[in-house]
Amino acid sequence: MKTKTKVVVVGGGVVGVSALYHLAKKGWSDVVLVERKELTSGSTWHAAGLLPLFNMSYSVGQLHKYAVNLYKTLEEETGKNVGFSVVSNIRLASTKDRMDEYYQYAGVAKTIGVDVKFLKPEQVKEIWPLCHTDDLVGAIQHPEDGYIQPADLTQALATGARNRGAEIYRNTTVLAMRQTKDGWIVETDKGSIECEHIISCSGNFARQTGEMVGLEIPVIPVEHQYIVTEPHPEIQKRKKEGLPEMGVLRDSDSRWYMREEAGGLILGPYEDGAPACYVEGPSKESEYELFQEDLDRLAPHIEGAIHRVPAFGEVGVKKVYNGAICYTPDGNPIVGPAWGLKNFWINEGHSFGITAAGGAGWQLAEWIVDGEPTIDMLGVEPRRYGNYCSKSYLKAKNEEAYSHVFIVHYPDEERPAARPLRTSPCYERMKNLGAVFGQKFGWERPNFFATDGMEQKDDWSFRRSKWFDAIKKECQNVKENVGLLDMTAFAKCRIKGPKAEEFLDFLVANKLPKKVGRINLCHALNTKGGVHSEFTIMKEAENSYYLVSAGANLRLDHDWIQKWMPTDGSVIFEDLTNSNGVLVVAGPKARKLMEKVSKDDFSNENFKWLTAKKVDVGYAPVNAMRVNFVGELGWELHHPIEYQNHIFDKLMEAGKEFGIKPFGIRAMNSLRVEKSYKLVGTELSIEYSPYESGLDRFIHPNKGKFIGLEALNKWREKGFDNKLVTLEVHNTEDADVLGNNPIYQNDKVVGRATGGEYGFRLDKSIALAMVKPDVATVGEKLKVDILGKMYDATVLDESPYDPENNLLRA
Repeated sequence: MKTKTKVVVVGGGVVGVSALYHLAKKGWSDVVLVERKELTSGSTWHAAGLLPLFNMSYSVGQLHKYAVNLYKTLEEETGKNVGFSVVSNIRLASTKDRMDEYYQYAGVAKTIGVDVKFLKPEQVKEIWPLCHTDDLVGAIQHPEDGYIQPADLTQALATGARNRGAEIYRNTTVLAMRQTKDGWIVETDKGSIECEHIISCSGNFARQTGEMVGLEIPVIPVEHQYIVTEPHPEIQKRKKEGLPEMGVLRDSDSRWYMREEAGGLILGPYEDGAPACYVEGPSKESEYELFQEDLDRLAPHIEGAIHRVPAFGEVGVKKVYNGAICYTPDGNPIVGPAWGLKNFWINEGHSFGITAAGGAGWQLAEWIVDGEPTIDMLGVEPRRYGNYCSKSYLKAKNEEAYSHVFIVHYPDEERPAARPLRTSPCYERMKNLGAVFGQKFGWERPNFFATDGMEQKDDWSFRRSKWFDAIKKECQNVKENVGLLDMTAFAKCRIKGPKAEEFLDFLVANKLPKKVGRINLCHALNTKGGVHSEFTIMKEAENSYYLVSAGANLRLDHDWIQKWMPTDGSVIFEDLTNSNGVLVVAGPKARKLMEKVSKDDFSNENFKWLTAKKVDVGYAPVNAMRVNFVGELGWELHHPIEYQNHIFDKLMEAGKEFGIKPFGIRAMNSLRVEKSYKLVGTELSIEYSPYESGLDRFIHPNKGKFIGLEALNKWREKGFDNKLVTLEVHNTEDADVLGNNPIYQNDKVVGRATGGEYGFRLDKSIALAMVKPDVATVGEKLKVDILGKMYDATVLDESPYDPENNLLRA
């Protein structure tokens, strides 16, 4: 066994072996994998081997697409048959909402180059003659999809890795991991290995692996059962006649998958009540482990399967597998760097591990060897979770994620388990005013307010639903009077110290605010020149800065800051997120309101746009910042959180005469789209340069060195492939752009929408989109696909609402 190597991969399931394979393929042959028992002996061996390309996430979709393509080439490369049966995959729909989900997904697939076909019920019957189709609305098919033998796939990847110099140590248990000045020491029962990087791919042991290095990895497995039947004469007859295999069948509305297996069938339901398992971790001896089956739990799905495929009810049960599958609260894996640690990588929580293993290994190898991934990984980023993920929270959320695998994934879906958890002080007050809440990073935030007799309940849809009229009222009130928005969930921190200015100047691409009280919008680029984070930076005092960023990216942004900070104590980081609340007042009457609740001077001469002042609201101290994300006159009121209700009550009481009403996140989204304001993860991404995202005025390549400058200059010389545009979508009736919609010109895909909403101030349906530069001119006519229907669209000038910012500066 080696005593020194570049990378140690911990865990020999398909996920770990793929990571090893991709590092070796990328040219790092001095890498090893350590497995406590035999390869595949955790969850890989009992996986059903399905390869679903279907995923509503842009990042996960690309990982799955890469994997399916890779697996087809492995036999030729390694000489090992992986048992890949390209039999296609059909997803059935029994409702209109389900078809809407498929149309939205097909748009995502189109933008990443995945082939999807729509089928009529009679076409389903042709491919799957044993399927009852009378009550179907339709279906989609992935012709390239199918299933694979997980153990054979793992062995092929292992062969590919060994052929390139990587080593695999089986029956070797990791006992401890220690960080050193230069890297890591992995202690095993066969000796110690010194290395630069560790990748945790330990599956059911993820939490124990994390504990060794002080991490709470947000993964707990859930039991998943599938039934293997005896052979059926019809299926055996088809085989004898040389007819093709019928493919993988998924009845989403009955929540199961089915495929042929040895002349019989496999049925895998995703039922309610499946329990989390290994909550305290598996035993030391755990290997090829299964749990006692519980067919009662599956009863409704077995009935559904017999209704859909009567043949399933005509054969006996041969075997029931009940094994652990890893889950995270949103069901997507966690792939990327750990927070707070250097060169410790997480590749865990794979509920569709066979499908995602290839893509996860590919991107981790890119990230470790070249310093950055090549695709936007926000959908699987480990730092999308925070320290609110307690064990009991994970148990509730992961069981929910499991039971939600096949539910309709609405774009505005808000899952109820383990909520409310984090609430701002004014939560109950907003609830009493009709707030219908959503959740971000554990925080409850009002999505909209149910007023005028509307039921205080969400209404999810791919189309305009009941909340459309609610946010219309909120937007109109912000335009005509004054609105109040709770943004306490913002990520907030202070950077101070003798070298604070020098450090921040290196961190972001914009110039820093020079005068105390000035505010600048600044972007941190990654080392390849893509946009990593967006910060509002306010200079509080000499060598002290207050930074605000998106609440969902708290751990991501704060970890990025801390990993780049000097370690000599010259820069100090303080997290202020939980100690500071934020209330936003916006609208033409915002100044009158502030003058009524405060004795301070809010005149335009004294309190200019993009400045901040310490003021009193009632008796409470407030840092009032004249910025907002909705494009009206207004202030963000940052305050010590214990004063929040005092401030809230003063604003609501004084605001009565000015028509004050609260508004929520969905109204804010409509308002921001009319201003062409951008969000990290949609319009801003590591895949796009800041110039492509229209951030030219926030980038100062001549100010001196900053992260990503060199790469950005090279990118600019090479030329850009995309340009962010604002579109008016014409003649919409009941649906608007949701994001990831393909954009066409002359039947050719020329881009994808990043976001959209109806703009009530403009009375137009608006979308933001990344398109090819040659179609990005104002007035250009394009088409956009919304739920399978084509709409005309026209490129508008940026910020179609108040383009000169007269209202903001009023």
